[in-house]
Amino acid sequence: MLVPPLDAVRPRPDGERVLALAGRSMGTKWQVRVSAPAATGPGRIRQRVEAVLARVVAEASGWEPTSALSAFNRAPAGMLVALPAGLYGVLEHALALARATDGACDPTLAPVIDLWGFGPPGPRRTPPSEDEVAAARARTGWRRLLLDRERGAALQPGGLGLDLCGIAKGWAVDLVSAELSAAGIGAHLVEIGGELRGEGVKPDGQPWWVALERAPGEAGPETLVALHGLAIATSGSYRRCFEAGGRRFAHTIDPRTGQPLADPPLAVTVLHRNCMAADALATALTVLGPEAGLEHARRHGLAARFLIAAGERTSPAFDALLD
Repeated sequence: MLVPPLDAVRPRPDGERVLALAGRSMGTKWQVRVSAPAATGPGRIRQRVEAVLARVVAEASGWEPTSALSAFNRAPAGMLVALPAGLYGVLEHALALARATDGACDPTLAPVIDLWGFGPPGPRRTPPSEDEVAAARARTGWRRLLLDRERGAALQPGGLGLDLCGIAKGWAVDLVSAELSAAGIGAHLVEIGGELRGEGVKPDGQPWWVALERAPGEAGPETLVALHGLAIATSGSYRRCFEAGGRRFAHTIDPRTGQPLADPPLAVTVLHRNCMAADALATALTVLGPEAGLEHARRHGLAARFLIAAGERTSPAFDALLD
């Protein structure tokens, strides 16, 4: 996802300016741009943003050994693990999407993701064997993840490993946006690792414009989308991969097979009011593929765009947003 270039501070005639902040968290870059009075300093805004991101890492990072997610993954079989309210809500959302897509989204895929070299243990140069994949898959399964709403807890059935990389960035974007709004900064653009959400308008009355994902090497004019109370997320199969034996293995794993997608779309983009939903849906629709994914988007009124080798395919809800 591309954001049109913007100076760090651009003064406006009316005394407001667009203030830009950036940093790193969750293994990626983040950017926040806010419309604020000229006297506003960046220090407090940065503190608020970084506090939110630290909370997400503390709750949902598989790379952080002390996180609540890591504690659940280490828990013994039969243990009911109390979860922070935010993490519990993310898991509820992920399980609802797993049910709606018949398992195209699975928050328990950590053992398989790790096996293929896309998790905390680090990359690999050769693909795992069929027996290794089968053994890892035996430790997964979204139907095995039982949530106790009254206690705000999840039952560890034994060996189940959570991985929320397909939803956590979007969740973090929503949280940062909510924090900025609560601080009285109603006009802002938040971006974390390519997932974005925009609220309000800039001092000149223009919305926050972002450019849609393009295929590698694609030329021609960009398609811009106005993020005015809207979020956008993209899952791109060419972003992370490894090659072995003349074959390319993309980082998106099909939970139903335990294998990287054999012929994934180049990218799937979803527009939604909530970035968490857009993030998870982009991954799930990638797994479903252009045919089943577009049918799911049509059936549920989702604004989705599939970028494939032959061009692009879009849902009616996506086309309506661009009209």
